[in-house]
Amino acid sequence: MAMRGIYTSVNDIRKRVFAEVARLSYDYKDGDLSQMELIPYRVIPGEVSTYRESVFLERAIVKERMRLAMGLNLRSVSEHAPVSMGAEECVKPEKYYQPPLINIIKFACHKCPDNEMKVTDACQGCLAHPCREVCPKNAISFVNGRSVIDQDKCIKCGKCMTVCPYGAILKMERPCAKACGMKAIGSDEYGRADIDQEKCVSCGMCLANCPFGAIADKAQIFQTIQAIKSDTPVYAAIAPAIAGQFGPELTPGKMRSALQALGFTDVVEVAIGADLCTIEEAKDFAEEVMGISPEDGTGQSESADASAGIQTETRKKLPFMATSCCPAWSMMAKKLFPKYADCISMALTPMVLTGRLIKKQHPGCKVAFIGPCAAKKLEAGRRTIRSDVDFVLTFEELMGMFEAKDVDFSTLEEQELPQEASADGRGFAVSGGVAGAVVNCLNELYPDLDVKTASAEGLDECRKLLSLAKAGKYNGYLLEGMACPGGCVAGAGTRQPIAKSAASVGQIKKITKAKVALQSEYKGMLEDLEERKILAVPQD
Repeated sequence: MAMRGIYTSVNDIRKRVFAEVARLSYDYKDGDLSQMELIPYRVIPGEVSTYRESVFLERAIVKERMRLAMGLNLRSVSEHAPVSMGAEECVKPEKYYQPPLINIIKFACHKCPDNEMKVTDACQGCLAHPCREVCPKNAISFVNGRSVIDQDKCIKCGKCMTVCPYGAILKMERPCAKACGMKAIGSDEYGRADIDQEKCVSCGMCLANCPFGAIADKAQIFQTIQAIKSDTPVYAAIAPAIAGQFGPELTPGKMRSALQALGFTDVVEVAIGADLCTIEEAKDFAEEVMGISPEDGTGQSESADASAGIQTETRKKLPFMATSCCPAWSMMAKKLFPKYADCISMALTPMVLTGRLIKKQHPGCKVAFIGPCAAKKLEAGRRTIRSDVDFVLTFEELMGMFEAKDVDFSTLEEQELPQEASADGRGFAVSGGVAGAVVNCLNELYPDLDVKTASAEGLDECRKLLSLAKAGKYNGYLLEGMACPGGCVAGAGTRQPIAKSAASVGQIKKITKAKVALQSEYKGMLEDLEERKILAVPQD
């Protein structure tokens, strides 16, 4: 995760591609997409390559990035066709993401060595030769006084690396594969990275960590702008992780003005949906794990009632409950631990709850979720969610729209910061925030209830957490999982360092009047939206 928060040439190219696609959509009329052919020359001008060995290769990569940014499929390198071929597909008003969401542009892949022990120039050819002495497979020899590893014999145990007094031996790992907590990335027949789509949960950590910019996800920039240009109102639902993402000039008070400058009708905080999600998960945890009936406000569990001689309805209790708001985490849990799928909270995610709330208040409108997450794109594309959320954009993609419209943050009007959401709802953006919000809500509902929690960030750690839960180590616990290390503020589509984002979220929480979810002005919407059974996570 070493690159996170550093603005690199990869980020710069992504931003320029997003901006060009946004301009194309704002200017689009009468079915003419011929300008697509010029975009690679604007992104990569001139005759001399800047990043790779050939300017032609650079432009070829930009072409595929552009197609993905328009929601189109990658093309095989063996296909000979104009970049605009088939692009009319992206003009469809209800163009949803077609799998695969996360794509590897094969001719951009560096074919990085994967899981290989490598001797560096720091080797001093020392007399002791500890690397050779500890090698269990006699894979190390000395040539011209330097250590050499026979890769055919090496079993990658790492003992040589551990004992080298100069730290001259490294374990080379493919960055995308190292970042993938699902072990979904291997190699194709040419040594290029390859994604096993059956394992992938679209967390986007591979694309965020590829130093060659060879991995990209699909976007809905073009479709969102087409909806904005229509007569249909389009509402922006902004995730709590947006705090500080666009620099100090775009203050929270200017966020509404900035998004209206892009053509959005108005802005709604997804933190409102986070409050509703918190209340729902708190009630579910109390009922399904602790055995408290909905009518019982004492905070005593079923077993405590029984010991006191109180007759309670017998209910099957879950061993633990896991939060539901991170789609990559819940998808991972259901793929790898299917027997415990019922232990994932059935509460709808904040994104979906907010979408339903907006559409109830503004019938016939469209909703664009704006957040840090690649997996939210996949969630919104589910058949049962499409009517709630029409588009998903990342902060990087939104910045492309700001660039296309030449929005100057310094000139925007300050508007009053909405105060509907709670501090806990806004804290969903940071690891530990979801569990903390649910615990605070449970403490309000059931003051005598002792709630135990455990959390993990990054899918590797999430897998370990669920393995321990499966073994019975977390019976009675509330488990929080975040696919991105650091929480939502570390999502694949964020624009600033993770620690800085977390600090920005903390600052917003401090100035928020309502502190816990139950103080939200919208808590009554849980009953008003729909019957509770419909508020459960729909199964496609």
